[in-house]
Amino acid sequence: MKKLLLICLVCLTTHAQAQQYVFFLHNMWLELVDTNINTPHPEYGRAQYYEVIDKFKKAGLTVISELRPRGTNGNVYAIKVAHQIDSLLKKGVPASHITVVGTSKGGYITMCVSGIMKNTAINYVLVGCCEDDELTDDAIHLLGNILSIYETSDKYNSCQQIKAKPGNDVKRFKEIVLHTNLKHGFLYRAMDEWIKPASRWAKGDYK
Repeated sequence: MKKLLLICLVCLTTHAQAQQYVFFLHNMWLELVDTNINTPHPEYGRAQYYEVIDKFKKAGLTVISELRPRGTNGNVYAIKVAHQIDSLLKKGVPASHITVVGTSKGGYITMCVSGIMKNTAINYVLVGCCEDDELTDDAIHLLGNILSIYETSDKYNSCQQIKAKPGNDVKRFKEIVLHTNLKHGFLYRAMDEWIKPASRWAKGDYK
């Protein structure tokens, strides 16, 4: 019986190590609407939170995500995510099998997580979140494999300047520019334009 239990534990550990994990951190709107996540934004419509998660799962990724409460402190929440990542690493999950994907405020939190973890093998996807104010934010440092995705009609733009901040250690960097004309609303939708490249990045396809 003990031998069987040991074999089962080994199997579970091996399975966990083989999986590729995505932490999906949503935008601020879903904090503001609290539990009624179907409430549409007056300009951008409904945030398709569950549809985004479903697409990541269909891509073969194990998704870890939750709806944050109203007024969540991004820096404090980043520490929580960092602890979750540490738990996976302690289970033997390779850092390269862990990706943090953040949209808008979730992207800000993602950058904070990167600065806390200081692990250059972890993957990060920043979606519609970079702005000039973040250049002077001491909580933000980019380390690891960074994919930036932004929309030309959105006020949030390239992450190139943030990437160049002193103290960063970016191993890989790629930036994708979209032309949907949806402004910030592009990340409210479960669009292949940003979900597919984010999924490929999570699977180690950095091309």
